[in-house]
Amino acid sequence: MTDAPYRRLLRPLDDRVIAGVCSGIGRYFGVDPVLIRVAFAIFAAVTWGVALLAYPVMWFIIPEEPAPTPPPWRDPADPSWGRPVS
Repeated sequence: MTDAPYRRLLRPLDDRVIAGVCSGIGRYFGVDPVLIRVAFAIFAAVTWGVALLAYPVMWFIIPEEPAPTPPPWRDPADPSWGRPVS
């Protein structure tokens, strides 16, 4: 897969609390995800919880980042490195 010439809003596989929505938004804008989570909690409190409906929508719309592909070679630090590949 080639890198896109633009930034993509993706939910990361790491740094998740629930689904990675706030973490993905934080990475997209270059902001600490904790600030996004706090802002979302304040926004949810100010709107009496109506903003909580946006989270599952964003969870569904924002794609998950692809899993990292393993290297094509075997790692010498792996304890099974000296064994033949089955």
